[in-house]
Amino acid sequence: MSPEPASNVVLVHGAYADGSSWSDVIPILQRAGLTVTAVQNPLTSLADDVAATNRALDRQDGPTVLVGHSWAGTVISDAGNHPKVTALVYVAARAPDAGEDYAALAATYPTPPANAGLVHHDGYAQLSEAAFLDDFAGGVDEVRARSLYAVQGPIADGLFKGRTTVAAWRDKPCYYSVSTQDRTTAPELERFLAERMNATTIEVESSHLAMVTHPETIADLIIMATRGARDPMPSGQG
Repeated sequence: MSPEPASNVVLVHGAYADGSSWSDVIPILQRAGLTVTAVQNPLTSLADDVAATNRALDRQDGPTVLVGHSWAGTVISDAGNHPKVTALVYVAARAPDAGEDYAALAATYPTPPANAGLVHHDGYAQLSEAAFLDDFAGGVDEVRARSLYAVQGPIADGLFKGRTTVAAWRDKPCYYSVSTQDRTTAPELERFLAERMNATTIEVESSHLAMVTHPETIADLIIMATRGARDPMPSGQG
């Protein structure tokens, strides 16, 4: 199925990040004539992040493409049943089925190096500086990577335990960008998720932050979704 055309895009950031992780993609989308909103997730629970995303969707004027990076794939899988959402775009993102134990699924794939860098303190967790720069933001210019590290959003220890009540990707057209050099989520897992949702899929030679290292490619995929197109660009362009 092909989505109806949309003039709005809502971008949802993942764990260890904030809305500024989309700052390279946003102007490209705006130049394409799209209205863009970046959600600022509290990262305190799945329910809280879904609520923040739904508030952003409620404000949109008409059909909207919902985009999620990393952890936000879980968020958009739940919030994506919003009536204004015409398509879902996943960027190196989780995509659990309704009620699925995503941690158990991920455990059947290679353990990404970034996992070893998670530091817990007072009920929250963040990536260590080394894990953030080397694994999460690999390939990003060092100055930019350090800026992203400075705005890293701490996540509640129980954040990843939340389970979706729906899997919007079962009912909405989907697009997926696989990061082939990902050290935060196993690329093999990303490919499985993309295939399971029958997504229009591209592969980008990038670390976890493809929207920072390859903003044109990610923007092109989002624009494709807003236009209802289903033919992906050649793998890895951008």
